[in-house]
Amino acid sequence: MQAWATVVVTLATLVVATVDAKIYERCELAAKLEKAGLNGYKGYTIGDWLCMAHYESGFDTAFVDHNPDGSSEYGIFQLNSAWWCDNGITPTQNLCHMDCRDLLNRHILDDILCAKRVVSSQNSMTAWDSWSRHCSGHDLSEWLKGCDLHVKSEWKIHS
Repeated sequence: MQAWATVVVTLATLVVATVDAKIYERCELAAKLEKAGLNGYKGYTIGDWLCMAHYESGFDTAFVDHNPDGSSEYGIFQLNSAWWCDNGITPTQNLCHMDCRDLLNRHILDDILCAKRVVSSQNSMTAWDSWSRHCSGHDLSEWLKGCDLHVKSEWKIHS
């Protein structure tokens, strides 16, 4: 019975969270990321962030993915409940000191602040497998094509 109640509460939470969800357009997200100071942060470009977010969530703030280990990944950057947020279900380090539900809405400043923590960790951008597979070492300038941004597209240092 307890397991059923947990499932019902989780589903209800996700339904409520998706009411305020958003699938960002590429250039709209690029502008938000630039405004939040991610261009050049730890040596990564807006192109790195856009590429990673595209492959992680399709720019969907309400996206949740469940892993075989029982943890889940939340939001536009797919932040893992075992490390970065608390979903109330699985054990967590909660290194961003936040509820995972807070990653599922259109307001992504908290997502960005947590993603900055991830990139500041030992694994940096390689914490996201999709970045390693699809973005690392590639020309990422295409991600900014057609966007009215004046950002530096090449950063050499990934530290």
